[in-house]
Amino acid sequence: MFRYEHPQHFWLLAAVPLLVLLVGAYWVWRKNALTRLGNVERMMPSFSAQRLWLKTLLLSSGLVLLALAWANPQLGAKKQTTIQQASDVFIALDISQSMLCQDVAPSRLELAKVFAQKLVQALEGERIGLVFFAGNAFLQMPLSTDYPFILQSIQSASPDLITTQGTAIIAALDLAQQSFGYEPGGGRAVILISDGEDHDEGAVEKARKTYSNGIVVFAVGAGTASGGPIPTDGMGAAEYKRDDKGEIVLTRLNEEMLKKLAQAGGGRSFNIKQGNAAISALRREVRSLQKRALEVRSFAEFESWYQWFLLPALMLLLLETLISFRKRNSLSS
Repeated sequence: MFRYEHPQHFWLLAAVPLLVLLVGAYWVWRKNALTRLGNVERMMPSFSAQRLWLKTLLLSSGLVLLALAWANPQLGAKKQTTIQQASDVFIALDISQSMLCQDVAPSRLELAKVFAQKLVQALEGERIGLVFFAGNAFLQMPLSTDYPFILQSIQSASPDLITTQGTAIIAALDLAQQSFGYEPGGGRAVILISDGEDHDEGAVEKARKTYSNGIVVFAVGAGTASGGPIPTDGMGAAEYKRDDKGEIVLTRLNEEMLKKLAQAGGGRSFNIKQGNAAISALRREVRSLQKRALEVRSFAEFESWYQWFLLPALMLLLLETLISFRKRNSLSS
């Protein structure tokens, strides 16, 4: 596997055609000037056009090699194949509008995103996938060990990603179950992060069926029992979601339902305000799941080859400074 560690440094190559252009312009200007002055070549016998262009060639070549050295070409020195013991975990994140409620600072959704990112970091070594849900659910990220991309995907979570609003926990569990695939062995878990305002009946029963299919369900509640209004995109003063009668809609954490859901799913329930304590507990729960051998291939180490370009570059630049514009026999004449 070949790559340049710093390809942005190839901007130095732009100096090469600029240098040739400047030398060419000087050469044309010099010839025109000498033509206007008449035959004065005899008065300037020491100047060597060949040496001018030789110095230009050496300087240009040195700059090219310097650019290559600065970009640092690298070869994958070790193609590693490792066997990793892992469980499969889907994080199902509620991105409904009720998650915009600010009964926890800065909002349920922002706190849930930070929690989910810390959870991914704590679960490194497992295969992790992402399901976003509101009124329906969609697969944001299949099971993967590409943790930086998973973290980036969590950061982009927003209610704008789903037009149908609500809290479709059944759809989220169903999609996660389908997305695990049919590979044998290995523990499987769904970690649901939501305010629990499920408007679909049967979420607890769905969790029970999910557990019967070998998938443990955990629940993390976001919000407070007292709840709060749901902000909207109002201009100026704060605007909140209202019902058909014009009354401000309040959203509350349904912690009781989330506890029942986790119990039916063979797991445990937590509150997002527990922070690192909840993350550590979830990590222990996932670590206790049955593991499956997972083959991981990667180029873990790269060998730099910049020195093969840097030394010739320095030698060419040194040689260019040692060559004079004068002809060799000009001093003896």
